[in-house]
Amino acid sequence: MASQLVCRPERDLPVAVLRVRGRVDEETGEALRVAVRRCLAPQPEALLIDLAGTDLATLGVIPDLVSDTTEWPNVPVILCGATRHDVVHPQIGYADTVAKAMAEIADEPEPRRIRVRFRPVPDACRQVRHLVVQTCSAWQHSEAASTASLVATELVANVVRHAHTTMEFTFGIRDNRICLTVRDGSRRLPRPSEPGVTETGGRGLRLVRALTQSWGVHPYADGKVVWTHLGLA
Repeated sequence: MASQLVCRPERDLPVAVLRVRGRVDEETGEALRVAVRRCLAPQPEALLIDLAGTDLATLGVIPDLVSDTTEWPNVPVILCGATRHDVVHPQIGYADTVAKAMAEIADEPEPRRIRVRFRPVPDACRQVRHLVVQTCSAWQHSEAASTASLVATELVANVVRHAHTTMEFTFGIRDNRICLTVRDGSRRLPRPSEPGVTETGGRGLRLVRALTQSWGVHPYADGKVVWTHLGLA
């Protein structure tokens, strides 16, 4: 009989909880992978995977799954109700229950992060630029304001020009890096273009690539996330 797995998100922010029931094996691993990626899309402070009562034929899919998210969003993944099946990864933790994991997270300092929703209108570029400059100043990183605001403007402008959907902009600091992300409702993936010397547009992603340490795109069923990392001095 085919393996069955039910993955049900129970909360998303600030800490995501994914309840898993059924059998975790090689056959159902892809369903678990999709569910985890969806839970990580909003960039929670941590993802708790509730495995209590689940038939764990293998947890081998977990390390590969977490490795795929090391660069972004790079948040802790905590397996609740599972013993240590020799799964070793710096982002994977263990807890007896979801309640105990939540209590431990509550004792940790909250990461710096802001989230703002914008409509796909030209003025969104001005708004996000002002937001980034003000936030860099408030967080005592004014030296990064110019580059960060330019990158943020290009990310938002790309949604305004091409996606035409409401977007969620996130500005955060983790591991001495600024992370700027934009999530929109279009599955059209951005691609760096090669505009001619007389063309005035089409250089946005080339600029983002030149100004950031790393960047990437994660497609989802309901849209995509474009993320970037800038190093802090």
